[in-house]
Amino acid sequence: MDTQIKVENIISKEEAAAQQEIWKFVFGFTPMAVVKCAIELGIPDILKNHDPPITLAELASKIGCPMPMLHRIMRFLVQYKIFQEIVVSEACFGYAHTPLSQLLTTHGKLSMADFVLLESSPVMLAPWHKLSARVLGKEDSAFGAAHGDDVWGFAAANPGHSKLIDNAMACDARIAVGAVIEGCPEVFRQLRTLVDVGGGDGTALRLIVAACPWISGINFDLPHVVSVAPACMGVEHVGGDMFDHVPKADAVYLMKVLHDWGDEECIDILRKCREAIPRDIGKVIIVEAVVVQEDHEFKDVALMMDMVMMAHTSKGKERTLKEWSYVFHEAGFSRYTIKCIRAYQSVIEVYP
Repeated sequence: MDTQIKVENIISKEEAAAQQEIWKFVFGFTPMAVVKCAIELGIPDILKNHDPPITLAELASKIGCPMPMLHRIMRFLVQYKIFQEIVVSEACFGYAHTPLSQLLTTHGKLSMADFVLLESSPVMLAPWHKLSARVLGKEDSAFGAAHGDDVWGFAAANPGHSKLIDNAMACDARIAVGAVIEGCPEVFRQLRTLVDVGGGDGTALRLIVAACPWISGINFDLPHVVSVAPACMGVEHVGGDMFDHVPKADAVYLMKVLHDWGDEECIDILRKCREAIPRDIGKVIIVEAVVVQEDHEFKDVALMMDMVMMAHTSKGKERTLKEWSYVFHEAGFSRYTIKCIRAYQSVIEVYP
């Protein structure tokens, strides 16, 4: 009897690779969820405050959880290079930080923990389930379909979520502003006054004024946002609506604001900014992503952010250079320059 198994469908290497790759999409949410779990358990902070390495038993004792479950969590995070294992003895190993896990400590200089907590929150995840309806035009806004209001209205009515947003934006601001100051500090020279439009709790402006103490800063955002912003030497918090007016200053700073809006709204905002600056020395400093076709170390981040805009705003998007040029021209600006920095954003200086 011939016992040889006959293979009817032999798959190619490409098909085999696809079968392996598809699981990353089936369970794509898993890494975010487990990292969120680690932050909520305080694991990154425990490791930061403990001489490395820390054993599983020590870590479980500090958290107050059973070792078997914690071992499974840590095994996953080590596989994803969030943490690393270090041999303690022949029969034991412990855990230590990696450069990636350092970004998950709650009070680290470049911490992204609060950004993870925002984007993994039920409020921000719900609109993704409405994305196809948004694409088909069945919903004007995926976020609105999920929550009955836009992001800003929901935040105004829910202080807890507003705090999550402020904390997350502060994370991004610390990284982006550091990259701007390191990569092109000349953008702040010769400025006496600077207004940060949509500046949230003032984190970005505090960092700029600390690095450039000759600048007087105005942190401009919605009244409910600036009402809880911490006081800072050299920074004045002003509440208002950027669609009505922008406080006057030598320059306007816009970081991750315009991508929330469609072209018409961006043109309106930029016109208000142009009215706020002097025509001879004034400029608008925009820190935003520029979607590029060629290889760029943060290209994937810009494309992911574009999907976030589709899920969380009604008209927002990340723009190509051609799309940016269009809104600048329509807003009445004469020229602009663009500089790359070590972040997914670029620095665009726009002149009247």
